[in-house]
Amino acid sequence: MRPFIHVNCAMSADGKLAGEDRTQVRISSDEDKTRVKNLRKKYDAIMVGVGTIVADDPHLTFKDGDYDTNPIRVVLDPHGRTPEDAQVLDERAPTVMVTLEDCDVEWDCEEIIRAGKDSIDLDKVMEELAEEIGIENILVEGGGRTIASLFKARMVDRYSVFVGGLVIGGANAPTPCDGDGWVAENGIKLELKDFEVLGNGALLTFEPRYE
Repeated sequence: MRPFIHVNCAMSADGKLAGEDRTQVRISSDEDKTRVKNLRKKYDAIMVGVGTIVADDPHLTFKDGDYDTNPIRVVLDPHGRTPEDAQVLDERAPTVMVTLEDCDVEWDCEEIIRAGKDSIDLDKVMEELAEEIGIENILVEGGGRTIASLFKARMVDRYSVFVGGLVIGGANAPTPCDGDGWVAENGIKLELKDFEVLGNGALLTFEPRYE
């Protein structure tokens, strides 16, 4: 068994997560930010990739100083790029770092999972998160490569995206499903389950239909 995986992100009306240089751009409305804060409270863990850590240095918590009620933070970092002083490694919540087998970087965190030689073995990671740590559900908040890897592995159970009322532009600006050399044959089909206007934008919620 693996955890239930819900990918949640915000993109511009032209499908970008940030600027071409990965500079953070405010996309979510105030209403969507409130939704995300409440959404985090429903999940055992929040997962992001190392690109999000390096670009934004998020702390991934909803309540300062309450170690027991914040979700577990999970970071996918194949080559050990997360700085020692990253906020995701602070004491506000437990953190699990996920890296490759031959990565010898050590972090001061709850646990380090080393899985895979060339790329992270997501099957092994999810099994350990579920069986060893007791994580039943995960909220994935980016970035594009992490989301793409989960779609490629057919692990995404729910996909919600807030589409903000702005255009960012840039051929190389990150999108919700980045990644080198991977294109799903005929695409991954999504079934629209819900939609809602939140300020100057709209929230779309899909369920993947894997063939």
